[in-house]
Amino acid sequence: MLFTLIRRELLNNLMTFRFAAATFIMLLLVVANTFVLINDYESRLASHNTSVNMHKRQLQETNTYSAGEIRVDRPPNPLSIFNVGFDKQLGNEVRITHVYVPSLWDAGMHGSSNPFMEMFASMDIVFIFEVILSLLALIFAYDALAGEYENGTLRLVLTHPVRRGKILVAKYISAMLCLIVPLLMSLLLSLILLTTSTSISLNTDDFLRIGGIILTSIVYLSVFYLIGLLISAVTRRTSTALMLSMFVWGFLVLVYPNMILAVIPQHEAPQERKTSAYDKIEQMWQEFDKERKHYLATDDFPGEDWGYELKGWGSRSSYLAGNPHNLFYKYRSMMNFTGFGEEDEYKMPHARKHFRYLGPRIIDTAEKTWLVRKPALEDIYIQPANKERIWLKLSPVGLYDAATKTWAGTDVRGVRDFFDAARQYRKQVIDYFYDTDVFGSRQWFSSDKGAADWSDLPHFTYQRVDSNTNAKRALPDIGLLFMINLFLFVLIFMIFIKSEV
Repeated sequence: MLFTLIRRELLNNLMTFRFAAATFIMLLLVVANTFVLINDYESRLASHNTSVNMHKRQLQETNTYSAGEIRVDRPPNPLSIFNVGFDKQLGNEVRITHVYVPSLWDAGMHGSSNPFMEMFASMDIVFIFEVILSLLALIFAYDALAGEYENGTLRLVLTHPVRRGKILVAKYISAMLCLIVPLLMSLLLSLILLTTSTSISLNTDDFLRIGGIILTSIVYLSVFYLIGLLISAVTRRTSTALMLSMFVWGFLVLVYPNMILAVIPQHEAPQERKTSAYDKIEQMWQEFDKERKHYLATDDFPGEDWGYELKGWGSRSSYLAGNPHNLFYKYRSMMNFTGFGEEDEYKMPHARKHFRYLGPRIIDTAEKTWLVRKPALEDIYIQPANKERIWLKLSPVGLYDAATKTWAGTDVRGVRDFFDAARQYRKQVIDYFYDTDVFGSRQWFSSDKGAADWSDLPHFTYQRVDSNTNAKRALPDIGLLFMINLFLFVLIFMIFIKSEV
């Protein structure tokens, strides 16, 4: 009997205009937008490759190690086509240096600056699913029970030995099959376009992530269908059910996400938290400067500041980069060597000894300041953002958006994985400097007898986390969507079995 009911409901849905319209709209929007998204990705990828080559060339043209600008670039994520997330918002270029530990807030940005392209590329595939699929699910559901209440077919069906639970299951399965068809067809065509693009290379993990996005989309679609089915079970009038469905859709999809961002107060971190962290970091660098001055006062040339007194060198200072909210107090030597007189040659061993002493002290101080700076940045920037995300997740739209970002790797954690890799690369560079005695070399500050050799510098490599990690990160949000589905279905069942026909 259940299969008979499913076949009946399925045929009724397939023969309707709304099914044809849903399929056409989804194919048109997803396929057309995929072309735009692929072009946007190719533009960002070209910009990334240009930046990488430019940074390599600039580094090779630098004659001294101290003046070298080692920069690493975050490549665009090909799965940002599905959910762009923070892939285009957060920095994608970071400087690797021994004087500070890089974080998300130290990154620069390069990429496409075409506002016309940006406007259309912001409508990723998940955005279309969020808006259009949720609306189609409610349209399929609003008259599922209310329509049969009105025309009396439900009473006729119940004259047969059919349980009401089977009727609900049949309606749910048949409608979901009809909604999944345009979803899968549009995604299949989109995947064909992606795989035929020469600039996009998808591996096994990427296809598993896409599978996770599809699963999450089906669960999200189910939530909105059950919301519509609940409205249909309660109202018993198709006109009222349609009106309420449109109101609920507008509130959940359009109003609530924007309202939360507007209503939630933007609490800044307490000023004392910023001041405390800033003072600790500044004190660490002051202690470093005391050690440096003590060394200068007790070396072979007492009082000789090797970063200033040698001929042709510029000034050297401890400074704050950016505004105090950046919370990193850096030390660097501005050594722009233009010439070295023979009369100063006898000082060269002592200068090398000085920088051999200074380099490790700078690294040690930078590591200590990072232990203060990291939790401070978390409190100031990450915690407020987490509160916003919690409020957004009170809506199925927020849960769906968060889960698909996680699958695609375009959430904050996915972007921060790059900076974890950048910090690991910094350690490799520092180890290379130690192993080759770069700090104590003449090329650290002078190129008069040979330029710095960058050919043996460790290469930076970055790979996104595997699909298992993405799945673990997305599991809480997907689990909440499943729980919403279960709650709605139980509620509908209880209302339906107790209702009079």
